[in-house]
Amino acid sequence: MPPSLEINAFLSFTLAILLLFIGKGLTQRWFLLRRYSIPEPVVGGALCAAIVCLLYYVFDISVFFELSARDMLLLYFFAAIGLNSQISNLVKGGRPLMILLVLASSFIVLQNFTGMAIATGFGMDARAGLMVGSISLTGGVGTTMAWTPYFVEELGIINAGELGLAANMIGLLAACLIGGPIAGLLIRRYNTRPSGDAELEISTLHKDEPLLRLDYHGVLLALFWLNLTLMLGQGLTALISISGLKLPNFVGCLLAGIMLRSLCDLITHEGRGRLWNWPSMQPGIALISDMSLGLFLTMALMGLQLWELQGVLGFIAISLAIQILLTITFVIFVVHHVMGKDYEASVMCAGFGGIALGSTATAIANMTAVTRQYGAAPNAFIVVPLVCGFFIDLVNALIIGTMAG
Repeated sequence: MPPSLEINAFLSFTLAILLLFIGKGLTQRWFLLRRYSIPEPVVGGALCAAIVCLLYYVFDISVFFELSARDMLLLYFFAAIGLNSQISNLVKGGRPLMILLVLASSFIVLQNFTGMAIATGFGMDARAGLMVGSISLTGGVGTTMAWTPYFVEELGIINAGELGLAANMIGLLAACLIGGPIAGLLIRRYNTRPSGDAELEISTLHKDEPLLRLDYHGVLLALFWLNLTLMLGQGLTALISISGLKLPNFVGCLLAGIMLRSLCDLITHEGRGRLWNWPSMQPGIALISDMSLGLFLTMALMGLQLWELQGVLGFIAISLAIQILLTITFVIFVVHHVMGKDYEASVMCAGFGGIALGSTATAIANMTAVTRQYGAAPNAFIVVPLVCGFFIDLVNALIIGTMAG
């Protein structure tokens, strides 16, 4: 049994901050990272995962991080997305939202048939291919863990959990790496640009970062309303679960943020009041949102145990290579064209890589990296979180249940 080094929660969180600084520094210095819109947290988090993997293989030391703060950071991020959303924007996003949902649902079916075909080619139960399909890729870790007992106990696929978790790890890395380059390629090929009349939903443009202005009162208000959003979001999630519908916790926070924003804008004049002052709060919310997403994704990547892939490396490598190629092809030749071939469509394409291969947070991180390089895409930041954070989990569960049965 190799010696192990366990890093407690406080040190892990502090290390994540340092890694995010490293990622930001390398992105600022290396033009290629900016050109291809590689998210800053990916640079630092992937560097840590590589070092941890090296320690395991060279020095036979297993390093484990306690990442209890990670999930709370995700909730703060989606609370901020909700507070930044207006009903008028949601109404405008109605048709694109439905189109993207149909595309994502269709891709789930394509993803699963591909996985099942590869599993059959390896002489495995075809249903094992679902674990390297939408269960682990579109669904993520939570969906993988939820379906593993059924696949092991009912279907007799003993290594289902290992297959799903390994596929999710590779998919998460791939989603971070392909989203930005695809969007950059499409933006340059079709010469599309943002309208220039909207501020970034998250963070600031690279060139404008030093110009961000904050004030004490506004940041304090931002933190207050984010905490209220988390509290209301937990209540909404509990109410939804009573109906038997299981959704990720961040969905409740997203909905709570939208509700609070609509209510407070309605009862205050132009969004300005003593306890609700949106113009004062907005920079603080954007800053907290940006830090939460950056630290969440950094911690998600630094916690990857890459050596766990070695037992199923052949099947996983071929499956994920095909799934990644399939995703890139689908995004460039289907999603971009159907969504309108404009700048917003290009940003949504970056997010679709997160939907199809990684997670909702990865989708938003990809889009944030693109908008920091090129400019705001307000509709994309409404449509993509609702599709991959709310609707797609329901569709995915129905499709998996049908194909696994």
